[in-house]
Amino acid sequence: MSTASHDEQWFERVFAEHGTAIVRFLYRRGAYSDAEDLAAEVFTVMWRKKAEVPDGAELPWLYKTAGLTLANWYRKKKSLPMGDNQESLDSTDFSDPAQLVVEDQGMRAALLSLSERDREIILAVAWEGLSGNALAQYLGVSRSAADAALSRARKRLEEAIENNTS
Repeated sequence: MSTASHDEQWFERVFAEHGTAIVRFLYRRGAYSDAEDLAAEVFTVMWRKKAEVPDGAELPWLYKTAGLTLANWYRKKKSLPMGDNQESLDSTDFSDPAQLVVEDQGMRAALLSLSERDREIILAVAWEGLSGNALAQYLGVSRSAADAALSRARKRLEEAIENNTS
C-alpha cells in the first residue's frame, strides 16, 4: 500500500471508477432513495481511512465499507434489506438484470431463505462481480476460505431454488 499516492487525485480516480458500483450495491440491497447519500458516506470513510485502503483492491474495500454502512443504516431504520419496504416500482430500472432477479418472486424467496452470509456472498459475486482474491478481501478471509464459502452458498441457493419451484 502506497499511502503517499492516496491524495485528492487518487480519491477522484477511485470515485470516478467505482462510485456508480457502490450506489448500485446499496440500491440493490434495499437502500433505494438513500443509496446516493449512503455512497457519499462510504467515500467519506474512504477519505478518512485512506491509509488503510489497499492499492489495487479499492473496490472490495469499498464494498465491505458499504456493507457496514448499510448495516448501520438498517439498524437505524429497523427494517430488513429485502423486506416489504420496497419503494414504488415506478423507479425500478428494468434494464438492470439484478433488479429483475429481486422482482422475481421465486428467486426472491430463494434468496431470502439463505442465511445473511450466504446471501451476501451470492450477491457479491452475481451483482458486484467479485471473485477470487477480491471476494476474499471483501469477506475478510483467505482465498481458499472464500472459494469454499462461495461453493457452499451456491449449493444452498440451488437447493433453495429447487424447493421454491417444486
